[in-house]
Amino acid sequence: MSHTWDPAQYLRYADERARPFLDLTARIGAERPGLVVDLGAGPATQTRLLAERWPGAEVLAVDSSPAMVERARTQEGVTAVLGDLRTWEPPRPIDVLVTNAALQWVRGHLELLPRLAAMLAPGGWFAMQVPGNFEEPSHTLRRDLAAEAPFAEHLHGIASPASHDAGTYLHALQEAGLEVDAWETTYLHVLHGPDPVFEWVSGTGARPTLEALPAALREQFADQFTARLREAYPDTGQGVVLPFRRVFAVGRRPAAER
Repeated sequence: MSHTWDPAQYLRYADERARPFLDLTARIGAERPGLVVDLGAGPATQTRLLAERWPGAEVLAVDSSPAMVERARTQEGVTAVLGDLRTWEPPRPIDVLVTNAALQWVRGHLELLPRLAAMLAPGGWFAMQVPGNFEEPSHTLRRDLAAEAPFAEHLHGIASPASHDAGTYLHALQEAGLEVDAWETTYLHVLHGPDPVFEWVSGTGARPTLEALPAALREQFADQFTARLREAYPDTGQGVVLPFRRVFAVGRRPAAER
């Protein structure tokens, strides 16, 4: 079942969403890349940082959402193109390939990694990050509620994100011929405002569920989901703490032999 993305909703808490991207790309050691690609770039607000870091590079932002690509085309120094990361082909070998918080939406994405690694030029860099929090209340409460009547009959086959641990990605990328560094980090985001966890997830993990429901049921689901999230993530008086585990891997293709 397909769904659409809302750039404005996604960009709420943009600073918190950017932190993993910054931590990921800080580990890329490329100096003067010619072609830099961000697969699943969304609105490309973070891709723009790659253009600023490497002003001499051609920087492509690839996303399958027309709304996201339209927003990405406003970013200076970035060329935004519509494309599915499962099938998109680069115009030439890539010097830096980034995919940030996108692969979790691709079922069986471990099988995609050798194809992505093969896109790299000799000495090229691959950097990926995926959420690793799918057993946290922000996801389990949504799944539990979605299995209840009257919602369940409308929610068969919705997109469901999933990921692996750092060791699994390390091994998969090593098998694809890369030299790999992999790690995990849990961020403690302190969020403010009314029901901030619902606002966070409604722009990402919960969006396919909400879009699949008829309007009347969507409002009912949102009310019940919000109430459960409020209980699971109470406001301490200094904000709402959202623990968020992220999984990272950075790999480099060996340079060609002289």
